[in-house]
Amino acid sequence: MTEETILSTPSLQAADLIRDEARRAPDKPGVYRMYGEDGTCLYVGKAKSIKKRILQYAQGRFHTQRIGLMVSLTRSMELVVTASETEALLLESNFIKKLKPRFNVVLRDDKSFAELMIRKDHRAPQVRKHRGAHSTPGDYFGPFASTWAVNRTLNTLQKAFLLRSCSDSVYETRTRPCMLHQIKRCSAPCTGLISLEDYGDLVEEASQFLKGKSRAVIARLSADMTTAAEAMDFEQAARVRDRIRALSAIAMENSVSADSVAEADVFALFSEGGQACVQVFFYRAGQNWGGRAYFPRVDKTDTDPEILAAFLGQFYEDKPIPRLILSNVRPHELELLEEAFSMKAERKVEIARPLRGDKLSLVDHAHTNAREALGRKMAEGSAQGKILDEVCEAFGLETRPERIEVYDNAHIQGTNAVGGMIVAGPEGFQKSQYRKFNIRDADLSPGDDYGMMREVMRRRFSRLVKDEEEGTEEVVRPDLLLIDGGAGQLAEVLAVLADLGLDDIAVVGVAKGPDRDAGLERMFMPGKPPFMLPLKSPALYYIQRLRDEAHRFANGAHRTRRSMDIKKNPLDEIEGVGPGRKKALLHAFGSAKGVSRAAVVDLMKVDGINQPLAERIHAFFRKS
Repeated sequence: MTEETILSTPSLQAADLIRDEARRAPDKPGVYRMYGEDGTCLYVGKAKSIKKRILQYAQGRFHTQRIGLMVSLTRSMELVVTASETEALLLESNFIKKLKPRFNVVLRDDKSFAELMIRKDHRAPQVRKHRGAHSTPGDYFGPFASTWAVNRTLNTLQKAFLLRSCSDSVYETRTRPCMLHQIKRCSAPCTGLISLEDYGDLVEEASQFLKGKSRAVIARLSADMTTAAEAMDFEQAARVRDRIRALSAIAMENSVSADSVAEADVFALFSEGGQACVQVFFYRAGQNWGGRAYFPRVDKTDTDPEILAAFLGQFYEDKPIPRLILSNVRPHELELLEEAFSMKAERKVEIARPLRGDKLSLVDHAHTNAREALGRKMAEGSAQGKILDEVCEAFGLETRPERIEVYDNAHIQGTNAVGGMIVAGPEGFQKSQYRKFNIRDADLSPGDDYGMMREVMRRRFSRLVKDEEEGTEEVVRPDLLLIDGGAGQLAEVLAVLADLGLDDIAVVGVAKGPDRDAGLERMFMPGKPPFMLPLKSPALYYIQRLRDEAHRFANGAHRTRRSMDIKKNPLDEIEGVGPGRKKALLHAFGSAKGVSRAAVVDLMKVDGINQPLAERIHAFFRKS
């Protein structure tokens, strides 16, 4: 992509700046970014001619008050010239997704999707779940919108095609078939129960099935079953029958027929009351591979075609694009969007609004889901607002808290100590904002909860102060801190906040009741005696949910750290023993325990281990 960046003069104000920029802007396609006084991005736009677009802003005739406000807040601009308007569209989506400008339609909660991968870099290809970049050679199939959907399809592949799912290291060390073979989910290529040539045929059948040729695969299997039955090999016929049943079952699970759609993403937009929901379903191989509802940030003045166009651009910024995209709304600048997607996918991509037939049924199904999802969200948002009002009243806050941070620690007698932070607000739990803190202070006494909380608070809020000083974007102060603990924990937190000049943040300690009974929690706040909330108070139930979520998150982080610690190999701690020598030692002695028992003379027999290193290894285990 050919780009040329042009910076505007930041000292001018609003309309003067726009006019000055319009005078110097090139008459070429590109992307422009408008920034506010604090350096945050207000708006990202693309244009066939940057000069003409900026002239429209300079003339001061705005379609909406919102655009007028945006221009009045602009303090600087950045322009990027591109080779074409198509490239400008792709770059615009990239900038919006990264900068999340205040005045753009912004896709929120954009998580990666799982895929199925059939590896092709091993003599016996493995099928497994995959997320992230396509760095391993193989065939990738997806996306699957939920863990349930990908697990269901993986189970089907195991039943129908008997492909292995074990790791390469397990495969290489097997001497007899594993349990998956016993329950007829693997053909056991590891032990030679199936030839690699026949196993390759199974892999090819699985690939054909995932590419949408399920009927051809089932037809071939039916022929094989008939042949086996005619040869009186009823056991083989029964095995093939079970494979056919597995494939037929997944083909019949879809509530909406997708026979006419081999590969398509279906989008439906429903907007109401200044909010919008976009429901997406993924159809691959004639099957529904799951869906997800999105709630992009929009303005009441945004039209449905504009919302969907902005959404699609950001959605496919980091995802593979199918050959066909179906929607209930014709997106703004559809032809340009098709051209941009085709250029990115390096093949033709079609965006269509079906008017009849099976494809219309798929879109209508998605639209129904979008309408219901937005209705649920608006109802939940109303209820959540009432609960936050109750919390505001219970703790005497001036305004409803928009961001609540909850902290808890987890450890076993001080080992593998982890601090957990969860975040909640008007839209519920904000899991992308969760953070864990591995406790690093070596001077802490084992089990020193006060010291752990002190370290977590210092690290969290030192970073916040630093980000505020540097003017980092997306820095948000919490309105309320909930701490798992009583007066002692509260005092530690208040001391850290006071040292950092953040004593204006409301802090509440939530101490467990006698015998840890739910409902008998005592609340601790500075300058107030401990108090309890009414037993049936919505605020109390909400705080219990927050505390339980923080406890769950901290314990999960602790378990992960503990399991990683357990898996550590003592050989990793010996200077001079790298991955190669470690592998050679384990190969020679079977395990780290075997290495620990070896004499120096035996260690020296291993490739790469000289006498000084052998003596160091021997001494390490004797010292331990």
